Amino acid sequence: MSRRGGGNHSENRRSQPSPAHSQQSSVNAAGSGRGSGGRGSRGGRTAGPPPSYAPAPVTSPPSVAAVRPSVAAPVASSSSAPISIESLTAEVQQKVTLESAPSSQKAVRFPNRPGYGQLGRKIQVRANHFQLRVGDKDLHHYDVSISPEITSKKVCREIINQLVKMYKESQLDNRIPAYDGSKSLYTAGPLPFTSKVFVVNLTDENRGSSSDSERKKRDREFKVTIKFATKPDLYHLTQFLRRLQLDCPYNTIQALDIALRATSSEKYIVAGRSFFSPSLGQPGPLGGGTEYYRGFYQSIRPTQMGLSLNIDVSSRAFYEPILVTEFVRKHFNLNFSRALSDQDRLKIRKVLRGVKVRLSHSGKIRSCKVAGLSREPLKDLTFTLEDNANRKKVIDYFHEKYNIVLKYPLLPALQAGTDSRPTYFPMELCQIEPGQRYSKRLNEEQVTALLKATCQRPPQRESDIKHIVMQHRFNADNVAKEFGINVREELALVDARVLPPPTLKYCGTGSESKIDPRMGAWNMINKKMVDAGKVQFWTCVCFSQRMDPTQFCDQLVNMCQSRGMRFNPDPLVPIFPGNPNQIEKELVELNKRCKETLVRTKQEGRLQLLIIILPDFKGRSYDKIKRVCETELGIISQCCQPKQAIKMNKQYLENLSLKINVKCGGRNTVLNDAFEKRIALVSDRPTIIFGADVTHPQPGEDSSPSIAAVVASMDWPWVTKYRGIVSAQNHREEIIQDLYKTIVHPQKGVQFGGMIRELILAFHKSTRLKPARIIFYRDGVSEGQFSQVLLYEMDAIRKACNSIEEGYLPPVTFVVVQKRHHTRLFPLNERETDRSGNIMPGTVVDTSICHPREFDFYLNSHAGIQGTSRPTHYHVLFDENRFTADQLQSFTNNLCYTYARCTRSVSIVPPAYYAHLLAFRARYYISEVENSDSGSASGNRNATNVAPTPILPSVLDNIKDVMFYC
Repeated sequence: MSRRGGGNHSENRRSQPSPAHSQQSSVNAAGSGRGSGGRGSRGGRTAGPPPSYAPAPVTSPPSVAAVRPSVAAPVASSSSAPISIESLTAEVQQKVTLESAPSSQKAVRFPNRPGYGQLGRKIQVRANHFQLRVGDKDLHHYDVSISPEITSKKVCREIINQLVKMYKESQLDNRIPAYDGSKSLYTAGPLPFTSKVFVVNLTDENRGSSSDSERKKRDREFKVTIKFATKPDLYHLTQFLRRLQLDCPYNTIQALDIALRATSSEKYIVAGRSFFSPSLGQPGPLGGGTEYYRGFYQSIRPTQMGLSLNIDVSSRAFYEPILVTEFVRKHFNLNFSRALSDQDRLKIRKVLRGVKVRLSHSGKIRSCKVAGLSREPLKDLTFTLEDNANRKKVIDYFHEKYNIVLKYPLLPALQAGTDSRPTYFPMELCQIEPGQRYSKRLNEEQVTALLKATCQRPPQRESDIKHIVMQHRFNADNVAKEFGINVREELALVDARVLPPPTLKYCGTGSESKIDPRMGAWNMINKKMVDAGKVQFWTCVCFSQRMDPTQFCDQLVNMCQSRGMRFNPDPLVPIFPGNPNQIEKELVELNKRCKETLVRTKQEGRLQLLIIILPDFKGRSYDKIKRVCETELGIISQCCQPKQAIKMNKQYLENLSLKINVKCGGRNTVLNDAFEKRIALVSDRPTIIFGADVTHPQPGEDSSPSIAAVVASMDWPWVTKYRGIVSAQNHREEIIQDLYKTIVHPQKGVQFGGMIRELILAFHKSTRLKPARIIFYRDGVSEGQFSQVLLYEMDAIRKACNSIEEGYLPPVTFVVVQKRHHTRLFPLNERETDRSGNIMPGTVVDTSICHPREFDFYLNSHAGIQGTSRPTHYHVLFDENRFTADQLQSFTNNLCYTYARCTRSVSIVPPAYYAHLLAFRARYYISEVENSDSGSASGNRNATNVAPTPILPSVLDNIKDVMFYC
């Protein structure tokens, strides 16, 4: 997220520091880190305009031979542990943490900004950040406990609101507190007690009955204890604002954030940091019994301009408030004229469990939460009467008591209550209560409908954001006024720069061998791939019934040849149609035929490429093809959609040729600066670029593992080829567990392994060099996990390097790549936009809305296509290579032009993009049983329900060697 600031660089190289370096390190070690605690007051720079900053001059790099490390080549394994393995962990912790920080605080301190970038054309943009001013207040923090315990934040807020109404004047000194719905309450000044117990009566208005017995049930009594909490990070706000440029006291920001969210939390549906309601915009259908609500995201951020309020429009899927029978019909497309199968019943149970429904057949409204479904259909379902002796059919009960003839006796009933004391209700009498978030996986049609409905061009999005701020009148809000918060209602005007695009190198010499992209795109007219692959043995199988693949294959082969590939025009075995219902069998048989042909014709080799026309129908055929080809048969495959293949569009064929070339070991293009060895802090010494990501299962998939993927460049100094490794780990575990690991072998002793070690060894095998620098782009980390991920993964990188050779510790730069944030940048005028109306590719921001002290920046490296472009946020958590702002920003932007699958720059740096693709590819390898019905899984996440982490099938060695995931 947006965190940044000025200051001196705080991290030193692993090599022996000079006295000046040692002194700097000791100065910058002061302060505390992000998390429950704040930061120290030293080592940063006060806010203000960016200083004039001259980047370090880039000298001509030495020749490749001159930078070969003198360290001995790495060995595959070792039977004895390296010296001081424990000291590596201590060394990493010492570098990034404070020994003096309280144990209650997260003590990680990230590098100071090394300066501000100067490269590029200076422009101004608007950002959806609104500057906050805070008054002269003294914040106090109180712990709240409610008895009996309540898990619903909504009910907790109702209790505290009632408490304030009852006791504001008599006990609370007329203060309006800000409450987070859980355990924390903040006030702008002290309460007249340190601890006090209040009695609060809350009336539950959900039930509609006038009887005395029902009224007693509606009146609930709670005891609320409010106790003064220690306040290690709460300050008089004027002191806090002075400190903001040096550190970011988390608790103070949290208190102000809760105060500014208090009123919206009462009025709207809360989902994380976003609010939704039909009153914020007309809901729209998504299909399958779901609809979308419009809303807005809100968060307070520490920035260089002080505190800012980040506001963005947002949309989310909700259940339609319709009858359950209608929902089931829409969602599952079932026929109610026959009894449901056990499989269908389980699907319905999973998607409805936990959903609140409303019944009104008795003349009064009653709400309950669905706990499950009956095993029997309604026509066979009975229950025990109050005499505990006789049983009665549910159908007969509703007919006799309410004169209701049920229309769908073959459907099961909804079950409320517990398994020991269930209550059953017919689906056709239950209506889904409005305002319930749909947390299951959206299908392809729903995703498309949501994107179409919420896609907004920049002017419209900017206008809607302004409307949200004006509509909510934050400055007139009672809680905001109590805390002295004032929101400036204009979008922040931010200084930005447009970085120049890199020159790209293609095959040959002269003008036709280079190209300068314009607006983030280019074409390959008269260009050949810089390192074309060779395809000798290939064939095609067509699972589509709508096309003859022969002409398509001829056109594709011609395109590959025109781009420089050596591509045999004749397939190894004749192109043939395949049965789309027996994909695995067809692939195995095809592989067998190819091997027999090679033996019969006395040719050495194997099938290098299999072109596959996918089936016409939607399904899991792509997943199965990739799993079989890559983990069982060892075949590189290129899948093609029949609706695209039948058109034989030239651009489509060219994109396929780009994918095929890298899958066959080639390179499409390289940076001209890499070709001429003049990339700062990359070209001068052997450098390995890592990309890492962890993808988690969709909400509700409780038995599926998280998938970690790591890729690394294998072709220094070109940095375009990436080898990848995947690993399954515990459900929703964010830290990558297999970066480094040791295994004790009964005979061989301690064996070292892990992703980092394997990729460094592969780099050495490919280049005959050992990496002298590491640049690690880590995707998928939220701000609250920065400290934890950095400490664990840097420790793993250190140990993996040291396991290759004792003392081998190349300097590391660790950069987090974030796309899931809500900062948007809007152009000031149409002359500074791309064709979509978005800011231009190469736009970078490292001022105003960025962190007050730390090294981060927003980079919009791509040209928009539709909607509003989302810049990627890069945050440096560790930097021993001592990059300047210009060096890292320019290198990151230039890498975005080397993505192998298209002739466009992409929105995130390719190593992180490849890791993301690879992690998703690996999810296809998990058995179809585990993946089936994942979108209908229960939303419960109890640890007891989580299945053991499955072992991913291994990708075969010949597949690993190329970029098969492209």
